[in-house]
Amino acid sequence: MTLFYVVQHAEKEHWPGDQRLTALGRSQAARTAQWLSLRGLRAVVSSPLRRARETAEAIVTATGLELQVDARLRERANWEEGQSLEEFMADWAKSVRDRSYVPRTGVSSHEAGAQFRAFLLDYASEPGPIAVTTHGGVTVDLLRTLLDDQAVTSELMDVGVPSCAITTIDDLAVVDIASTKHLA
Repeated sequence: MTLFYVVQHAEKEHWPGDQRLTALGRSQAARTAQWLSLRGLRAVVSSPLRRARETAEAIVTATGLELQVDARLRERANWEEGQSLEEFMADWAKSVRDRSYVPRTGVSSHEAGAQFRAFLLDYASEPGPIAVTTHGGVTVDLLRTLLDDQAVTSELMDVGVPSCAITTIDDLAVVDIASTKHLA
């Protein structure tokens, strides 16, 4: 059984494409990394998107571990160039309501949750704990897959996972959801 610390990336810039962290985001990532450095991490795995990798790089710096990247941790959809924010948000909202809907720039909520669950299963035999930096939408997709929709708060579904919030999963059992205590 492996303990996973699923870390929502830190605050990002707000424009289309593969966004970087803001100055506040870099500070959030550093505080999160400091907290995680005291947890005996054995690995750090990140989504390939820049905001998650930059968050993971802070953890790598604090722990001395190597960064691993896994595409299964990628966000369900990303706001891309050539798409208005309104179009993206409408597509996103539809993918939240209908888990089978495939947004223009991604995969369905069902597929994203299944990919993340497969990632956990693949790493379940690895020595842990493992820090996993990813995105709010795919984290909620995983929670909906593991727990069901009724167990996920409407705030997480509608507003999203706070920057650098940590969801703790032991094997496939959800221990804590979207904690930000380490940032206080």
